[in-house]
Amino acid sequence: MAFVGIEIGGTKLQILVAETPFHILDRSETRVDPVRGADGIREWIAAELPRLIRGREVQAVGVGFGGPVHWKTGTVARSHQIAGWADFPLRDWLHRMVHVPVVVDNDANAAALGEAWHGAGRAHDPVFYITLGSGVGGGLVVGGRIYHGQPPGETEVGHLRLDRQGTTVESRCSGWAMNERIRQAVTEVPGGPLARRVQQDPGHEARHLAPALAEGDPLAEQLLDSWAQDLAFGLSHVVHLLHPEVIVLGGGLAQVGEPLRAAVARHLPNHLMEAFQPGPKVVLSALGRDAVPIGAIELARWA
Repeated sequence: MAFVGIEIGGTKLQILVAETPFHILDRSETRVDPVRGADGIREWIAAELPRLIRGREVQAVGVGFGGPVHWKTGTVARSHQIAGWADFPLRDWLHRMVHVPVVVDNDANAAALGEAWHGAGRAHDPVFYITLGSGVGGGLVVGGRIYHGQPPGETEVGHLRLDRQGTTVESRCSGWAMNERIRQAVTEVPGGPLARRVQQDPGHEARHLAPALAEGDPLAEQLLDSWAQDLAFGLSHVVHLLHPEVIVLGGGLAQVGEPLRAAVARHLPNHLMEAFQPGPKVVLSALGRDAVPIGAIELARWA
């Protein structure tokens, strides 16, 4: 008896086939080509999914999609990163391909579920997950179940405002935003490990932050602190509204690791009312890059 978990993100596509969340039978992964848009993503899934499930008894498919969805109908509302997804009936499209039940939810919701059941959120309730990738998303698990508001979507932490001018958490803290912040910073401070790494290997500049921090680069430390302050300020609104027991930092940018976790944990109490001090525990994702598809497999197991 097998289940399928699919991740459709703004940067990464992934399919896992598993008997249980941690007994993975097969997998396939690729990067999103923004130029080809949603059509390119669907073409890849249509080629890879039948190959992966051939000869296997698949019970259900779960999907974590990078954007707001109508989870009851499995219809995509839109993607904020990739064109061509607006109002697409993803559940029905996949069902016609695999002929088994299909459940579609937001990717951060799926990751939150995976972390709550099998990762850094185990033994905590409620669990809030923030994904720091090409975009910024959030998911809340209460009593072991995803919290759903009025469709489409909920807990969109990336779209929380940091000021009255419309600056959002996503516009300051996403991968694309951090790439731009680093590019600008190294032109102003051209010396040092971070600037050297960016000059030698440009593109996706945020990936150079962790090794520059390990070298003790003051510019990298300054950028990390500014980033963590923005994140902590955004997460303070989450705490005041939802008061989770734990906040899990996930997504590709969370691979910066302990320096990021520690900085967010240090700044978060500065924005919380006294009764909520010291605030939720802040932890790194335990499932890493598999958080979304493992959570999607849990969705499939309940289908």
